[in-house]
Amino acid sequence: MRFALAALLLLTTAATSPPAKDVLAPDAEARWVPFDLTPGNQIRFTLDVDGAPVSAILDTGVSFTVLSRAYVDAQRLKVRSGGSASAIGGVVPIGWIDTRTIRLGGLTRSGGSISVAALPATATGSARAIEMLVGRDLTEGYALDIDYEARRFRLLPSGRMPFAGATAPLTVSRDRLVYTGEISLNGRRLRPLIVDTGDGNAVTLSAESWATARLIPPARTSTISFGLGGAIVTDLVILDEMQTGTLTARNVELQVESSGGFSQRMGMAGRIGSGFLQKYRVLLDPKAGRMVLKPGPEADAEPLKSTSGVLVAADKDRLRVLHVMRGSPAERAGWRTGETICMIDGKAIPGDYPGSPLSTWSIGETGRVVAFDMCDGSRRTLTLRPFY
Repeated sequence: MRFALAALLLLTTAATSPPAKDVLAPDAEARWVPFDLTPGNQIRFTLDVDGAPVSAILDTGVSFTVLSRAYVDAQRLKVRSGGSASAIGGVVPIGWIDTRTIRLGGLTRSGGSISVAALPATATGSARAIEMLVGRDLTEGYALDIDYEARRFRLLPSGRMPFAGATAPLTVSRDRLVYTGEISLNGRRLRPLIVDTGDGNAVTLSAESWATARLIPPARTSTISFGLGGAIVTDLVILDEMQTGTLTARNVELQVESSGGFSQRMGMAGRIGSGFLQKYRVLLDPKAGRMVLKPGPEADAEPLKSTSGVLVAADKDRLRVLHVMRGSPAERAGWRTGETICMIDGKAIPGDYPGSPLSTWSIGETGRVVAFDMCDGSRRTLTLRPFY
C-alpha cells in the first residue's frame, strides 16, 4: 500500500480584491514546469510570486490559491482578514493578500489576490512545509497537461488535445469552485467527485456513495489521511475495476469515509486524487468539459499493500506510528498509535527514510520477521502477512 497524505482545502469565503489579468504566452506549449512528488503523493514545484521563488503544490481541489501563513509572516506582508475554510479534518481560518504578479509556466497573472492559511508539513508528508497551494482560480481557464511519467506539467489554451486517451466529464462546481468529475461502480454512476491533484490518495468515497454502489469487497481494512484541518481515519478496499467516462481502471485503491464525513458535508460523492491520476498522462480541461487519461505502463498494476499494518511518519532519527490498520499483524500484536521506533533490524532510522531501502520493510514478503528497537528501550518483532 502507498501511504498517501491528503491536502484538500475548499475555501468558503472570498474577499474583495483588485481585478486580475491573465496572459498566456504564445509559446506556452513549450513552457513545461518540472515537479517532484511529495511523500504524500502530491505535485510539488516552484513558481514566481512578486519576483520571488515559492515552493508550491498543484491542487485542483482548492477553490482559491493559498499562500502559507509562515511565508507571509516571514516576508512581513499585510494580510486582510477573510473568515474560514472547510478542509479535510476540520475548519481553518484564512486571510487574503494582494499580489503584483504570479508566473506559472506560460501563464502570467497581474494583480488580484490570493488567500492565506497555515500549511502544515503533515499535509504533504514532508519534513518541511510548502509555501503555496496553486488552486482552481489559476488553472480553470486552461487545459492542464500533467505528464506524471516525465514529472512535468504545462498550461495550454482550452480545447487543445496534445495526446489521445480515454475521456471523462470534467467541470467546475458552481457551489464549491473546484474541479469535479464522476465514476461508475457496479453499473452505478456516482457524482460529483472532486478531481483533486492535491489529494495524494487514489479514490475516496463518502459512506453514502459507497452504499449506493452495493459492492462487497473481499477484504477491508483502515488507513489514515492528513488534511489541513487534521487527520481522518477511513476504510480501505481494493477495487477490481472502476469506470470513469470511457476508461475502465483496474486494481484501484479506494477509501471510504465515515458517515457524515468531509465529502458528504461538502455535498460531494467523493474525490479522485493524485494517487489514481499519476498512473496516467492527464489532461484537465474543465472549460472544454473533459478529462483525458492516457494509461501509463503501470496503469493497471496492483497497488503496493502493507503486510505489517503499521503506518509511520519519519521524525528525525525515529519513526512515529500514525495508525495501526484494522485486522493487521500489528493490530493483533498490540501495536499502538504514538509509539516510536528507533531501529529496524538493527539499523538506525536514516534522515532520508521515506526514499531509503529500509522503508520497504512494511510491505515485505509474507513470513518475514522484522525486529524493532523501540525508543522506550523495549524490543519486539512482527511477522508480516497479507490481510486485505
